[in-house]
Amino acid sequence: MLTPAFDLSQDPDFLTVAIRVPYARVSEFDVYFEGVDFRFYAKPYFLRLTLPGRIVENGSEQGSYAADKGIFTIRLPKETPGQHFEGLNMLTALLAPRKSRTAKPLVEEIGASEVSEEGVEDDDEEFDWEIEQSPYEEVPESTLNPECRYGFGNLRSGVFQRLQDELSDVIDLKDPDSTPAAERRQKRLAAELAKFDPDHYLADFFEDEAVKQVLEYNPWWIDLYSKMMASLGKSQEQEDLDALVCFSEEEKYQLRKFVNKSYLLDKRACRQVYYSLIDILLAYCYETRVTEGEKNVESAWNIRKLSPTLCWFETWTNVHEILVSFGRRVLCYPLYRHFKLVMQAYRDTIKMLQLGKSAVLKCLLDIHKIFQENDPAYILNDLYISDYCVWIQKATSRKLAALAEALKKASLTKAQLGLELQELEAAALLVQEEEAASKAGARCISGQQTPSSSSETSDSEESESSTSSETEDSGSEHEEPRGGEREAGPSLLGPFVEESSTALLPDHGGMCRSVVLPGSDDGQGQPLTPPRAPGASEPLIQELGEQLETSVQISEPKGSAAGQRAEERQPADAQELTPSGLIRY
Repeated sequence: MLTPAFDLSQDPDFLTVAIRVPYARVSEFDVYFEGVDFRFYAKPYFLRLTLPGRIVENGSEQGSYAADKGIFTIRLPKETPGQHFEGLNMLTALLAPRKSRTAKPLVEEIGASEVSEEGVEDDDEEFDWEIEQSPYEEVPESTLNPECRYGFGNLRSGVFQRLQDELSDVIDLKDPDSTPAAERRQKRLAAELAKFDPDHYLADFFEDEAVKQVLEYNPWWIDLYSKMMASLGKSQEQEDLDALVCFSEEEKYQLRKFVNKSYLLDKRACRQVYYSLIDILLAYCYETRVTEGEKNVESAWNIRKLSPTLCWFETWTNVHEILVSFGRRVLCYPLYRHFKLVMQAYRDTIKMLQLGKSAVLKCLLDIHKIFQENDPAYILNDLYISDYCVWIQKATSRKLAALAEALKKASLTKAQLGLELQELEAAALLVQEEEAASKAGARCISGQQTPSSSSETSDSEESESSTSSETEDSGSEHEEPRGGEREAGPSLLGPFVEESSTALLPDHGGMCRSVVLPGSDDGQGQPLTPPRAPGASEPLIQELGEQLETSVQISEPKGSAAGQRAEERQPADAQELTPSGLIRY
């Protein structure tokens, strides 16, 4: 027999059951309902439900079949009109309870085999397995340490004795079957201190652009929480809040695959179940936010690594130590290690619990799917998540609301994490201030040097300009008599030579060098007078030499004594003749 897909809804007077039975014989089906029992049969489908409220057969019941969709729709009248049936979306809880199951083997070999070894054909005589194998022996529970239990409600033990190969890929605890709870906590704290990286934390603390983007993301429960607060503001009943959460067809299929069973938990084990639920939800809220709802290959690792319940099989005594352990692991293991993400996951978990068990169940189904698709994380489904998905459907909303209030009253600070975060931040800020101060001092020194150099440059420019002006004035004073003499007296350079014409003069090396003889335009193109008498030419030559020293500077090789003396005598605006005969100013 196959369990069909089904869905339940209600109005004040009727309960509606929609059953999808494709390829079934429509002419051969049977429906039975009375009190809280409902049964449907259409070969090869069979459905039996235990309803959360009583229904009655009074002639107002209705039924229809949609052939194109293959869905039977049956409307059943409520025994008490107006009664609200709670938990209609908890499909696993609605399935009829089965007989209790046990993990003990149903078949046990008592005696040794009577088959003779001689009568057995040994076809694989030459095959060598290379690995020595020994049969698995069930360890009696009496020989196990009662303090080394784990799993949902601490009901499991001895599981990892036969799963040593997958152990290191699932949890951080090396030997859970022989490690008491107190020793687990000590090893976990030591592993977290060894893993904490101050550089990674400070990098995320100062460069938090990616963290800000993650914090701005709104997961699916934010809108539901806003609708819930709006509905509470309108004084609607708390029972209507379960209708805010809608399950997909895939999630409904998951619910139908679970085995409905009851859990016998004492008070201590029940408290552990609620505390571990907080721890798992914190890890899920962090993972959903940092991936912005898009699951990836690291999702299973993130959830189980951030939850000490799943990674170290931790047990809890209060809500505050759950928050401390979660905060430490967020700052030690994942990609984004920021305290604001810890507090945001804390607020998200409070909203999740306030939304009720439907929202919590939706989270657990998502975790179950993530673990089921990851090898070997599916072992955690067998130990925790599958049982949580069944148990939460029977949990009371009142206890979840009380758990949300207890979580809201708890507080968490950086100092409580024991990682010296405040000291690290203060030291990093001090280093930044010192670097900024050193940079500001360097800029101030360079700024002081620049004005002084500019003032020195301006002073030198002023002195040069004053020197050049004085030289021009003295030059002009000498040029006036020279001009008069050139007009009145004969020239020594021959006929028709311009004032700025070039002449060849010998240098110290015996080579001739071209020089430009400046003069006024009044003497251009005029023939030169015959030379004076020998006695009268000596004063004229001396005067001409003085004019040449004042007006024209013949360039000397640098480094020579003559060149240095010429540079010392050179005025600011003197002309310098290059070896190629060009004038350089």
